[in-house]
Amino acid sequence: MASGIKVRAKVKDDVAEVKALIKHEMETGTRKDDKTGEVVPAHHITEVTCEHNGKVVMKANWGPAVSKNPYFSFKFRGASSGDKVKISWVDNKGETDTVEAVMK
Repeated sequence: MASGIKVRAKVKDDVAEVKALIKHEMETGTRKDDKTGEVVPAHHITEVTCEHNGKVVMKANWGPAVSKNPYFSFKFRGASSGDKVKISWVDNKGETDTVEAVMK
């Protein structure tokens, strides 16, 4: 199955810039379904982790206030072209997704 995460990672002067777009509904648990009127259950990402060559360089705790299909970016030092970066997330239902990309 293809990942729902799109990543672009590039290095310039030892500084890596990582940009990622995650496909996820990010339901808050407070919205009502238009057809049934019932509350749509909460379903949102709770943790995002980024590793560079096996070392965690970014970890974020998210909640229901993050928008649908969230985009985020960050920078860190110590990267080289050809290094690998791995982004993964877990949501409040225990679902996960992971993708690896090579730095350009």
